[in-house]
This record gives sequence, structure tokens and C-alpha cells, in this order.
Amino acid sequence: MGKEVDFKNRDRFVELGLTVAALRKMQGLSQEQLAEKANISRSTLSIIEAPNMIQAFSLDTLYKIADALNVNPGDLLNASLPQSKSKPD
Repeated sequence: MGKEVDFKNRDRFVELGLTVAALRKMQGLSQEQLAEKANISRSTLSIIEAPNMIQAFSLDTLYKIADALNVNPGDLLNASLPQSKSKPD
């Protein structure tokens, strides 16, 4: 799938994976369904979405996922999900 990610980019890959997962769920798709639409394996998608399994992947894969989600590839990279509210002390 890819090589190990530099430490300084780990958070970026985590955020990207969380964005993909959120958009997939918002569209009512399972990992299997999105993987099929994107023509990638479900295990590849699972690794991309998993915040504890950081691994680099190709731009081709990013483009396939973006097309399958009907979003611009750049939007996946620039998306920001709402932060969870922390409980007051």
C-alpha cells in the first residue's frame, strides 16, 4: 500500500482518514461499498480510516476515494470536521 509516514505528517494522515470516514458515513456507505466504488480493497480503506494505523498511500488512491465520494480531492485535504466539545471541569 505505501511506506511509513514521517512523524511530522502523522496528524495529517489521521485527519484525512477521519474525514474520509465521516464523509463515507454521512453518505450512508459501508467501507465495503466505498471501497468497491473507489476500486480499492476494503483493507486499504480500513487502514486509511484507522487513526492508529498510519501508512502513506498514493495520490491515485486519494483521487479514487474523492471521486467515489463525489468531492474534490483538495477538499478531502482541506476539510475540517467540527471539534468535539470538552466538558467543563
